[in-house]
Amino acid sequence: MSPATVTGNWKLTILYLTLIISLLYSIETLISHKLHIDHNQIRLKRSPNLPLRFRDDGTFKILQVADMHFGMGSITRCRDVTDAEYGYCSDLNTTRFLRRMIEAERPDLIAFTGDNIFGSSTTDAAESLLQAIGPAIEYGIPWAAILGNHDQESTMDRAELMTFLSLMDFSVSQINPPLEDDSERGALRSIDGFGNYRLRVHGAPGSLLSNSTVFDLFFLDSGDRETVQGRRTYGWIKDSQLSWLQDTCKQGLNQNMGNVPSNLDPALAFFHIPIPEVRDLWYTPFIGQFQEGVACSIVQSGVLNTFLSLGNVKAAFIGHDHLNDFCGNLKGVWFCYGGGFGYHAYGRRNWHRRGRLIEAKLGKGRDTWTGVQRIKTWKRLDDGDLSKIDEQVLWEASSYSFLK
Repeated sequence: MSPATVTGNWKLTILYLTLIISLLYSIETLISHKLHIDHNQIRLKRSPNLPLRFRDDGTFKILQVADMHFGMGSITRCRDVTDAEYGYCSDLNTTRFLRRMIEAERPDLIAFTGDNIFGSSTTDAAESLLQAIGPAIEYGIPWAAILGNHDQESTMDRAELMTFLSLMDFSVSQINPPLEDDSERGALRSIDGFGNYRLRVHGAPGSLLSNSTVFDLFFLDSGDRETVQGRRTYGWIKDSQLSWLQDTCKQGLNQNMGNVPSNLDPALAFFHIPIPEVRDLWYTPFIGQFQEGVACSIVQSGVLNTFLSLGNVKAAFIGHDHLNDFCGNLKGVWFCYGGGFGYHAYGRRNWHRRGRLIEAKLGKGRDTWTGVQRIKTWKRLDDGDLSKIDEQVLWEASSYSFLK
């Protein structure tokens, strides 16, 4: 090869490199600045470490965040705080509280149970969600969300909201389960709502059940508002959702030893709007405060009966009524309010915002962790001490199910 040819090839190489660098620079300067939602650059989602699993110490802890009602950050004022607090109080107080809870409890999962944003108080639903969920993302904690009755009142509908939530960093939220073939009807079966999904929690690392599901979490969309026979009412969990729940649990039953209900892994349910039967808890012993009427649908859709027939759902965690933070038992199933978390949500003066913790604990066999032995819950208040209150055991395994 002659020197002239070599020189020509080098010139072409340099020219190509210059063109590539120029193209990359153009993409960066002319296009990438447009790939933002306000100040947040669009990029690939950062995924959490999956599967969800119990810790080495045999525990799995969930922080329930109910009713943040997040608006537009520092310019959105608090509600129902003292006159002294009002001057400086904003959505940032909600953010600060969430960070305090994360620092104090180090949850393995955060469950945002609806009315995460207050749609009528924001002009940009995506930006509000990014701010509201922000602390979970900052700490790299897996989180799951469902919708309440106010989330969709801004710039996104419910389908768009759940899609966006599922694509955010460290989210394990899902829009809905995949469509399944309904052999009886010869068609694809759909499901009502957006945000119906199952999360499986595996056993502790190094245990015999480290690659097996030992704990189920079901998230359900309770809707927003509907009209029934000319009457406006809150939404409810529909038949299609309950059918999906039943079928999903039956699949787990078939995979477990003995094919008997006692061998189903214990499960929890999370949804926003309480079921009508929760009103009956006023007449029973409960732990916590029952300070306002239960705002629910006029439709009794059979949620409680479904839980009872399945036998594995030990407790349901709800929101919506911010001044209620109690746990009560309906025929063996606990229903627990999260209590109002957000400062832009209605509350009561001198009644601290609060969040609920749920902790599942594995049983200890001779040489390894076994299945879930105990589920307990407590709350923390956003006071000076982040006070821990109302700790209680919700469920404890029998010796038979514990040793299965």
